[in-house]
Amino acid sequence: MRFERCRILFGEEDFEKLQKARILILGIGGVGSYALDCLYRSGVRDITILDYDVYDETNRNRQIGSDAVGTRKTETLETLYPGIKSIHQKMDMQWVADFDFEPYDLVLDAADTTKVKIEIAKKCYKKLIMAVGSAKRYDASKIEVASIWKTHGDALARKIRNELKKARFDRNFTVVFSSEQAKCKEKGSCVAVTGAVGLTVCSEAIKRILNP
Repeated sequence: MRFERCRILFGEEDFEKLQKARILILGIGGVGSYALDCLYRSGVRDITILDYDVYDETNRNRQIGSDAVGTRKTETLETLYPGIKSIHQKMDMQWVADFDFEPYDLVLDAADTTKVKIEIAKKCYKKLIMAVGSAKRYDASKIEVASIWKTHGDALARKIRNELKKARFDRNFTVVFSSEQAKCKEKGSCVAVTGAVGLTVCSEAIKRILNP
């Protein structure tokens, strides 16, 4: 049986909770694609992914599905993970304002744009798990999970904290980040960290589903 070992681990009642959970993943690159893979293999059936990009040759070092260079990420992952839903849509401020997050139990933010991430946090912080700090690093042991207000060592998380303070936003939400010092100035990346961040996001999602 496909999910036999998941059922053994979680127990029948909790496994049913996973199967019924409604998850939205924003961004399905080096982090989001691994979160998707983890949730799908753990038995979550109602997964919606959102992205606007097509695969580029430079994605092949870290993104699931990226061997299909030139294809839409959403379409490729729909083929690899039958039954998921996809939205081929660019995430911008207007999209965040207009989109209805209510149907989803959890929103997993693996997007890249800082302003968009901030607006997502303001709109759905109660059901949000946000990923930051995966590029420019290779030490997966430095990955941590904390409140946005307790993140440290990550420039993106610091910027988000500062902007939220300016907006007088003091609510709490979960962030997966790395405290490892950046190893390069450009957007270098290693799947050891990007993938591990995505798997950690999945782990946090599972815990939240089973213990809301």
